[in-house]
Amino acid sequence: MKQLTHSDIKNKQQQFAITIVCDAIRTPENIGMCFRISESFGVQKIYFDESSPSTENRIVKKTARNTISQIKHAVYNDFNEIIHQLKAEGNTIIGIEITDKSINIQDFNFKNHKKIVLLLGSERNGIENINLVDETIVIPMYGRNSSMNVIHSLAITLYEVTNQLK
Repeated sequence: MKQLTHSDIKNKQQQFAITIVCDAIRTPENIGMCFRISESFGVQKIYFDESSPSTENRIVKKTARNTISQIKHAVYNDFNEIIHQLKAEGNTIIGIEITDKSINIQDFNFKNHKKIVLLLGSERNGIENINLVDETIVIPMYGRNSSMNVIHSLAITLYEVTNQLK
C-alpha cells in the first residue's frame, strides 16, 4: 500500500447549485475552513456577514490555504435582505440548526430542491432569524454534547447533500 500525494490524486471536479451563508461567523479559523471545505465539495458561492473576519485576515488565509481565490464569495450587511434576495433567485434556504421542526439530515431529500442555500448560524447565537428559513436539518448525535463546531456541521451536511445530488 502506498500513500498518495496531492499530485497523484485527480478529483472529479464538479460544481453543485449550493450556496453557503455564514450568519455572523466570527472565528477566523471557521471562515478559513468554510472556504476549504466549500471548495472541496463544489460549492458555487459563500456569503459572509460584514462582522466576520475578512479574507485578508492572516489566520483566515492560513486556514483556507489557496481556496479563497478558487471560490466566489461576497460580504453582506443585512441578513434579512440577503436571505430574501436568495429566495427570489429560486433558492431553498436550509438552516443547519436544531429546532422543534428539524429533519434528520439522512431523511431530508436534497434532490427535491434545484438550488440550495445552506445557512450556518453564529457560534454563539445560532441563526439570526430562524423564521426566514424554508427548512431546518439536524445531524443526529450520540454523545452527551448537543452541538458541534459549525464547520464540522457544514462538512457533514455537504457530504450528505453532494452524495445525494451526484
